[in-house]
Amino acid sequence: MKRLIIVILFCIVALKPGFALSAKNVPEHLSMQRPLNAISLVMMHDVISPPVAGRYYAYVMLGAYQIVSAYNTSMPDASQFTKSYRTTLEKNKYKGADYQIAAAYCVLEAGKQLLPSGYTLQEEQDKYIALLKKQKVKDEVIQQSISEATDMANQVVAYAKTDNYFGLSTKLRYTPIKGEAYWYPTPPTYMEAVEPNWATLKPLMIDSGGQFKPKPAVPFSKETGSEFYKIANEVYTTAKTATPEQINIANFWECNPFTVVTSGHMMIGFKKLSPGGHWMNIALIAAAKANLNFDQTIELLTLEAATLMDSFICCWKEKYTSNRIRPETYINRYIDLKWTPLLQTPPFPDYTSGHSIISSASAEVLTYLLGDNFSYTDDSEVPYDVQPRNFTSFRQAAQEAGISRLYGGIHFRDSIENGYEQGERIAQYILAAITKAGIKPLKNTQY
Repeated sequence: MKRLIIVILFCIVALKPGFALSAKNVPEHLSMQRPLNAISLVMMHDVISPPVAGRYYAYVMLGAYQIVSAYNTSMPDASQFTKSYRTTLEKNKYKGADYQIAAAYCVLEAGKQLLPSGYTLQEEQDKYIALLKKQKVKDEVIQQSISEATDMANQVVAYAKTDNYFGLSTKLRYTPIKGEAYWYPTPPTYMEAVEPNWATLKPLMIDSGGQFKPKPAVPFSKETGSEFYKIANEVYTTAKTATPEQINIANFWECNPFTVVTSGHMMIGFKKLSPGGHWMNIALIAAAKANLNFDQTIELLTLEAATLMDSFICCWKEKYTSNRIRPETYINRYIDLKWTPLLQTPPFPDYTSGHSIISSASAEVLTYLLGDNFSYTDDSEVPYDVQPRNFTSFRQAAQEAGISRLYGGIHFRDSIENGYEQGERIAQYILAAITKAGIKPLKNTQY
């Protein structure tokens, strides 16, 4: 008797993320678009999950920030607005170094040491050195700058080893909780839960992952007249009747690092920018629009990245505390067995919405630094054949990012709205810390 052989082909498509324009007063070798996009590409290659990506962005930027703050007295040391992050820089040890070159190189060096496939960043480092030589930067300056950057990157990596990340692999694997109200792996891949112990990570600026607990979720119920059934039916009907604009919004903010499309016995995997990567690119776009100088850009990107890291820790704490069922599972069980959402359901519990939390927290921090009513065009998703969108403020973008999860069929409304409010509270705490440290809005900008 012949055996049926099912061949599953994973075809990985890694597209290059959009490059934000450089500010007019920043020379090519000090444009942060190159090193940051190189970091994003490696994370896409490694299929880094959203919370882990937030951690990497934070650490690669902190090293650069510490170098700049050692030379720019208007920027406080990171120890003044973080709980325990400490590094030292002996400026006299690297005489002749260009601190801005060192900061840019440090992003690549820290990424090279931290990321699983970080070794591939060596090619980008070589290109960067070639660019410096092309611009007639002296060899001695290059070497001293690289030494300074490597010193700081080593310290960043040493600190990163203390945040409990490497202890996550020693914890017991997550087993879905038995019960109708709880999360269960979703099609088409039925992947296991992503980073169920992420909340045990040491944050940078907040106290703990449980510090900003969201409002209670709507209680689970199968009864057709219940509030829970109503919010589930809203997801179902919204996805079925979505307008072209709602579909565009859902696709624009999808930001799923790994999606799978099935065709017969073939499964095709697509890699994309993570939610945190999207907001880091927004920060780059904003820095260029505001015509920030190099030091200001480093400050903006670092605070955005640190906000991402802490916001994800809070979000993941609630996700694996409530362990709430996803709309797709509920709808398939109790409303329509054949229904599928517009977007692929990510492999972790519903409550609260990660994109809502990190988007609202990011919007508040960016609004503080660059002001409200900051209009810009976001072209982050162009490489994935999604057209740019125009926004009149960071808060407008964050609201759209949140509601996109309803249009895409992957979150209930209370997960979105309560997640958004949770992100605002996280941001207010972070803003209190950075203002106390002396970080002021970047007022001397024109947009």
